[in-house]
Amino acid sequence: MTNTIPATVGSESFIPVNTQTWVNGRHNVRCVKVIHETWDVCTFCFMSEQPVMYFFKPGQFVTLELEIEGQQVMRSYTISSSPSVPYSFSITVKKDPNGQVSSWLHENLKEGDELAVHGPVGLFNCIDYPAPKVLLLSGGVGITPVMSMARWWFDTNADVDIAFVHSARTPKDIIFARELDHMSSRISNFGLHLICEKIENGQAWHGYRGYLDQAKLELIAPDFLEREVFCCGPTPYMNAIKNLLQANGFDMSRYHEESFGATPVEIEEEAIENAEIAQEEADALTQEDMLRVEFLGKGQGKSIQVAPGETLHTAAAKLDLLIPKACGMGICGTCKVLVKSGEAEMSHNGGITDDDVAAGYVLSCCSVPKTDVVIDF
Repeated sequence: MTNTIPATVGSESFIPVNTQTWVNGRHNVRCVKVIHETWDVCTFCFMSEQPVMYFFKPGQFVTLELEIEGQQVMRSYTISSSPSVPYSFSITVKKDPNGQVSSWLHENLKEGDELAVHGPVGLFNCIDYPAPKVLLLSGGVGITPVMSMARWWFDTNADVDIAFVHSARTPKDIIFARELDHMSSRISNFGLHLICEKIENGQAWHGYRGYLDQAKLELIAPDFLEREVFCCGPTPYMNAIKNLLQANGFDMSRYHEESFGATPVEIEEEAIENAEIAQEEADALTQEDMLRVEFLGKGQGKSIQVAPGETLHTAAAKLDLLIPKACGMGICGTCKVLVKSGEAEMSHNGGITDDDVAAGYVLSCCSVPKTDVVIDF
């Protein structure tokens, strides 16, 4: 979709500017701003050289394509900005001393640098689950997707009752603190509740202390059973939240959590089990049972025979063809390819849009050929 700005305004003439609308795929962007949110968290803002309207569903994420020490590295990050500010988008990253990508971003990415991003994708968003009352729960840097949601509702004057509950290690670790205070002071339907695990010497704090528990939840949102819940944070945090809600008889169909970071255990276990079954079946196959996978485009017409159950990504790897991949579980959407002919069966976890599926695209990491196929990427 393209929007064109009028060529004339009054008596002056201007060159028309074509504004593209963001769609899932690979895009080149430029870092235009680096904001230090806390002592170990930075926000990186991106734009395109030509105007692009960055429309997405608040809560979704992108995958960065980086080159670190000569190796291509893919990593997914939630968009922390809101589509209500459409000509740029931002990610907010906490520096992990042991994290290759987060450390590299903090130490190397600067204004003017260019890189490629894939997306936006993700099932975790507030658009697909509209509700009059919501409970946003976050821990640490897990605040990023729910902040995108809060910014969206705030900027659009949405009639949504928001209970925003964020848990941080100490007061100095609260991300977006001043903006959250501003939002809560401006509108009556935004309730801000901050919880700090501990208070260090010299720090003033008058909010909740410790962890989010039954007592705090009842004080903060006594009607939590009536709210749509969006949760993001470290796995132990999200597990504790789920246990707390389930113990109160909460309708878990109204609970939504971000899961693109650490691979969900049940998905990982299923993938391992499926791989083992596929290998056992492959050992007993004859040549007649094999399927042919041909690659066009970057594949340069290469083809290979694979066993039923082997993924398209595995087939490409056997031919030394590199299809970019980040999660390997159909979550990040990086490994999208086009099925030109034949049939492939996909079992993804939110990393591809319905429009892409209708156009014939699949995620190679979680798609297996059911017939001989021709793949373009």
